[in-house]
Amino acid sequence: MLQVSNVSLRFGDKKLFEEVNIKFTPGNCYGLIGANGAGKSTFLKVLAGEIEPQAGHVSLEKGKRMAVLKQDHFAYEELPVIETVIRGHERLYQVMQERDAVYAKTDFTEEDGMKAAELEAEFAELNGWEAESDASILLKGLGIGEDLQSKKMADLSGSEKVKVLLAQALFGSPDILLLDEPTNHLDIQAIQWLEEFLINFENTVIVVSHDRHFLNKVCTHIADVDFGKIELYVGNYDFWYESSQLALKMAQDQNKKKEEKIKELQNFIARFSANASKSRQATSRKKMLENITLDDIRPSSRRYPYVAFKPEREIGNDLLRVEGLTKTIDGVKVLDNLSFTLNRTDKVAFVGPNDIAKTTLFDILMGKIEPDAGTYSWGITTSQSYFPKDNSEFFENNDLTLVEWLRQYSPEDETETFLRGFLGRMLFSGEEALKKAKVLSGGEKVRCMLAKMMLSTANVLLLDEPTNHLDLESITALNNGLINFKGALLFTSHDHQFIDTISNRLMEITPNGLVDKQMSYSEYVADRKLQEEIRKLYQ
Repeated sequence: MLQVSNVSLRFGDKKLFEEVNIKFTPGNCYGLIGANGAGKSTFLKVLAGEIEPQAGHVSLEKGKRMAVLKQDHFAYEELPVIETVIRGHERLYQVMQERDAVYAKTDFTEEDGMKAAELEAEFAELNGWEAESDASILLKGLGIGEDLQSKKMADLSGSEKVKVLLAQALFGSPDILLLDEPTNHLDIQAIQWLEEFLINFENTVIVVSHDRHFLNKVCTHIADVDFGKIELYVGNYDFWYESSQLALKMAQDQNKKKEEKIKELQNFIARFSANASKSRQATSRKKMLENITLDDIRPSSRRYPYVAFKPEREIGNDLLRVEGLTKTIDGVKVLDNLSFTLNRTDKVAFVGPNDIAKTTLFDILMGKIEPDAGTYSWGITTSQSYFPKDNSEFFENNDLTLVEWLRQYSPEDETETFLRGFLGRMLFSGEEALKKAKVLSGGEKVRCMLAKMMLSTANVLLLDEPTNHLDLESITALNNGLINFKGALLFTSHDHQFIDTISNRLMEITPNGLVDKQMSYSEYVADRKLQEEIRKLYQ
């Protein structure tokens, strides 16, 4: 068990946590959530002992082992992959080193023999004989084959190093597992494997993630960082979000009788209890949910931006026709004779690992670059608005205030009051609206770009990784806004729930052809036969 007692932490004048008290118990996975800057990653560092709180303490039960997902991808460059993974269990690795040093002695004494015997006993007790095979199994599950396992870390790509460091954290079944954004840079198969691993993991997991689908799959509890406190809730992310919205609705409706509110709460809990996704704990989790009372459900102080795209006109019968698009960049052919036709009701998610191909296609369709060959044509009733992955050209060296910045993209007759109101809905209220565009954070820039798109009243939106840099609240608001959008969509994302709830058509650009399917993303990634066919297209 990991216990946090009266922990408080400040950075200068900023209060991150105050008198936090939490017990993290075995068999549970805790999703740590909070707005950007709330201190989620800092709290993980406090738990790991990397940062000392100004007050209070963190205590780990005696004899228990904690593992942390390392963030430095270049820390083990000269080490073999397997050794890097085994280093995740510090004591086992230490025993292995001491054992090898004793046996390497040329003047082996009786004392050395006794020391070797002690080390051998501890080595066996720590499952040392299975260490290499266990490490290999973890690596294979994450997509690091045997051909890579004997190489040095320096020989691996960035995404492969991420997988090795994740295997390092998981190695040896730690009692407490701390994971900060573990799904970043992972492919579909690796994320699915990690979800199953954590679902069946019998110890304690504390995870920070912006991937709502991942949090829903693995979490038994949500730890909400808000106003310097951390409140613990039973259930996954969707349960926390829906219950906070229900609590807000109940708080706003003061006239409703308590009996009616209780009935509403019971119906809500019954719906979520029936869908407990963590099979190993479905029964106990259902009981925990059923024990929730009205007092346990509290509205969140979270602020959600208002995201709503309203097209000025409907799209006619023709949306987009692409024929034979080909493009080579830096000597690499990223698009090769690409052809497809889109319909007026299509909301297309471009998926798969080939990010350069997706961005290149969007840049061509928006006239930013020219194809080497092929053509495309938009329907005459369409109007497009584009969210590029790299938005730096809109903000770099820009001395305009946000009101002035947004005025560039609004109808000429719009007043400052209108622009301020619009910015307020995107969480730039009061003095925030007078910030300089060049000093915005990544998430603030994204919200400004979305405001620009909303003002365009376009009926076709192209969005290239719009959830990057956003917190969970903004992702949820954008997600809902695009679900309700009445026009057509072309978008890219690595967010499972985002794709699953918005798209009605999926496309994957591979080196050997286009995969084009009308199915949900969950069905797409779960279809093993289809995924095997797609894998062959990359060979």
